[in-house]
Amino acid sequence: MAAQPEGADATSRHRLLGALAIVVLAVLGALALGGVDRVTHERVERNAQEWLIERLNLLVPPTARDNDVFSDKAFAIAPDLLGIDRPIAVYRARKAGQPIAAILHTTAPDGYRGPIELLVAIDAKGSLIGVQVVRHRETPGLGDAFENRHRDWLPKFRGRSLDDPPQQRWAVRADGGDFDAFTGATITPRAIVKAVRRSLEFFRAKRETIFQAPNNAEIR
Repeated sequence: MAAQPEGADATSRHRLLGALAIVVLAVLGALALGGVDRVTHERVERNAQEWLIERLNLLVPPTARDNDVFSDKAFAIAPDLLGIDRPIAVYRARKAGQPIAAILHTTAPDGYRGPIELLVAIDAKGSLIGVQVVRHRETPGLGDAFENRHRDWLPKFRGRSLDDPPQQRWAVRADGGDFDAFTGATITPRAIVKAVRRSLEFFRAKRETIFQAPNNAEIR
């Protein structure tokens, strides 16, 4: 058999080295992208956690408790009471070992454009400390109603309980209840009022379990 010309061997080697270089560069690029994605994801998660802790601290300030409210939590699984199938975090605030408040990270599933995530803070006696919207996809003008245009709407929940107003009047006025809707909008406030009422109902039904459950335990 005739020997392959030396130039052909060199060309083959160059092609092989070129292919290997491409493979190596592709692997290094994938690793770099994976590392960037991991770092970015961790940063996003950390920022989200810090933002949530700020919201928790606004509802129940550190001066009102002596525990780490973010770490002291259980998970509620109560679709019959809360109206949602997924577990929700229930943060517990305590002072000198005594219950101060529970903060439910719940969801109003029937907002105008989808679910509305809420923090509902309830004191140990069952009265509302405050309500905050933490995530929504409402259209401009509707979502703004509880953030900018009507900042006084959510504070109206403060101090309310299942007895004030009576449980059957926990609805917007259009449905015969005691709560105002936004001008020209009923679906979003209706969803929020219902989610807050359900949070109060869950708290009343599960109060002892909420504060006695071990960390990260399920409350059913």
